Amino acid sequence: MERINKSFVTEFLLLGLSGYPTLEIIFFILIVMMYLIILFGNSVIIIASIFDSHLHTPMYFFLSNLSFLDICYTTTSIPSTLVSFLSKKKTISFTGCAIQMFLGFAMGSTECLLLGMMAFDRYVAICNPLRYPIIMNKIIYVLMALVSWLSGGINSVVQTALAMQLPFCGNNVINHFTCEILAVLKLACADIALNVITMVVSNMVFLVLPLLVIFFSYVFILYTILRMNSAKGRRKAFSACSAHLTVVIIFYGTIFFMYAKPKSQDPLGADKLQATDKLISMFYGVVTPMLNPIIYSLRNKDVKAAVRNLLTQKSSSQ
Repeated sequence: MERINKSFVTEFLLLGLSGYPTLEIIFFILIVMMYLIILFGNSVIIIASIFDSHLHTPMYFFLSNLSFLDICYTTTSIPSTLVSFLSKKKTISFTGCAIQMFLGFAMGSTECLLLGMMAFDRYVAICNPLRYPIIMNKIIYVLMALVSWLSGGINSVVQTALAMQLPFCGNNVINHFTCEILAVLKLACADIALNVITMVVSNMVFLVLPLLVIFFSYVFILYTILRMNSAKGRRKAFSACSAHLTVVIIFYGTIFFMYAKPKSQDPLGADKLQATDKLISMFYGVVTPMLNPIIYSLRNKDVKAAVRNLLTQKSSSQ
């Protein structure tokens, strides 16, 4: 009974930037601006992919899924973070924390798989162009996206359930902006070996395997491009892949920093998350989704043309 009373936690305190009111105001303004860009930029890509017939291809179907995912991912954390910057009471309920953790982890896992699917799509398009319509037919690429979403959700259910069933012994101060799973695990007053093991397995499936697919896809793509006789063909093939490759580098560069090596309890400083970790986490959670539509719109002629057509149609209708 004593153990139950000690482990019962009804809410968590999100430390964030507590004690730095000036920084909170600065970050509030910056995050609001970036969030608006995320909503606008990703919404434009989704709308363009739906209404422009030239973008009814597997590549842009995956891209619209990625844009929708970025909107969902940021919406699970940014509004609550903004409220906490302006509020003196920076708390979140136990249930709210679990929901936020589940949604964030599900979106991150799904994005890993989607980036792998997009790399495979580019591989087939460039290395097997004649068979591309057969291999990447509508049933196949819709199924690929569905598998990505379902797998990310199942992975998040497992990780969230294992994390939130741990006893916290009254320790409810999360040294982070959100209910990030590694920050929550540091509060547990029980053995987290099972959590670490499942996190390692999750990393292998949702980080390493998609990265291997991306790596080998681009090895074959590069080999094919170098064998092309036409310089114009090489430029076109490289242009088709450059935006995706740029997004992959930014995404994996930040996510590997946080999740590639699960951290167990540190008795000397379990609550002390360094400022660098917080900034990297914010970069992953806000800046990356903001950069995705910018990168794809700047590096992709089809997207730019589709956006121009939509704006032209809207202005002419007025």
